Amino acid sequence: MAWTNYQLFLAGLMLTTGSINTLSAKWADMFSAQGCHDDPEHRFSHPFVQAVGMFLGEFSCLAVFYILLCHDRRRPEPIMNPGQSFNPLLFFPPAMCDMTATSIMYVALNMTSASSFQMLRGAVIIFTGLLSVAFLGRRLKSSQWIGILITILGLVIVGLADLLSGNKDDSHKMSDVITGDLLIIMAQIIVAVQMVLEEKFVYKHDVHPLRAVGTEGFFGFIVLSLLLIPMYFIHVGNFSNNPRQVLEDALDAFCQIGHQPMILLALLGNTVSIAFFNFAGISVTKEISATTRMVLDSLRTLVIWVVSLALGWEHFHGLQVLGFLVLLLGTALYNGLHRPLLARIPCCAGLVDSEEEHSPEERERLLTGGREQAGDQS
Repeated sequence: MAWTNYQLFLAGLMLTTGSINTLSAKWADMFSAQGCHDDPEHRFSHPFVQAVGMFLGEFSCLAVFYILLCHDRRRPEPIMNPGQSFNPLLFFPPAMCDMTATSIMYVALNMTSASSFQMLRGAVIIFTGLLSVAFLGRRLKSSQWIGILITILGLVIVGLADLLSGNKDDSHKMSDVITGDLLIIMAQIIVAVQMVLEEKFVYKHDVHPLRAVGTEGFFGFIVLSLLLIPMYFIHVGNFSNNPRQVLEDALDAFCQIGHQPMILLALLGNTVSIAFFNFAGISVTKEISATTRMVLDSLRTLVIWVVSLALGWEHFHGLQVLGFLVLLLGTALYNGLHRPLLARIPCCAGLVDSEEEHSPEERERLLTGGREQAGDQS
């Protein structure tokens, strides 16, 4: 069935804003500017400030929800389901997981390329699958186990590509690339914990997706903004790239923005794009399908890689292409994209019928592109 113009618009909006989210965060990292007082010019390395901006974007989804709700209530026959009342503190534990994972990934983005950052985030299906078996009692299908194994292979290939291309990359040291890649994978464990917490304690409540994203964004924005104060005094030595060598120097970030206003443009691009990405993603799931949303999220990785190459932010490496294709295959198997293809083959149709289909709600939770952390963030 052909897509309507509105569906095409939503798909394009999701693909565009999702790509801008990661690219704008990486763009901010590439600026150099003078800091406060007489500090010499240095790179903009403020991952926690960037994370605060990302949560501000998620928080704005709450405003979008109430605007849509008010508009819907003015209709003669309202069609929007606002959901039941709930305790907002239910979202606090997953919001803290989101905050921790997002912060770690922004630190990692300073150390590795944008394309590797996006590809390695595919590791989330490994930990989501394992934790869902351990804590939710879910039984994974054979195709999902195969998808997990293929995803592991894809991660190894992408990591190997980073190691082989590290010597050609003037912007990142080899040790930084390895550390960054490991941090990204470690963050996916926390993201998987977040997804399990949401499914176990949150999804049984009828909460509108925009309201859920906005509530988590509210908690993340408030808590991380307060944490910027003690971070200003925590010395971490050479691990930090700011002049005072503290965990996060928010004042230095604002001074650099004052000296180089283009940094503010990059940060605004990150904040605005995450809000539109979440809205477009939810709308794509509703208007088209959750499977389409997953495909678009995979295409986002390709767009980020192509744009990074075109801008000269990284060098081409054939192994990275192979790694992307293997990761794409693993994700497709895990999310059941092979079923429509097998269903068209008479001899394989029985294999599809033997596998129980997920409900739309369960499919949405299994799709790792369900919500953006760190750009998807994100």
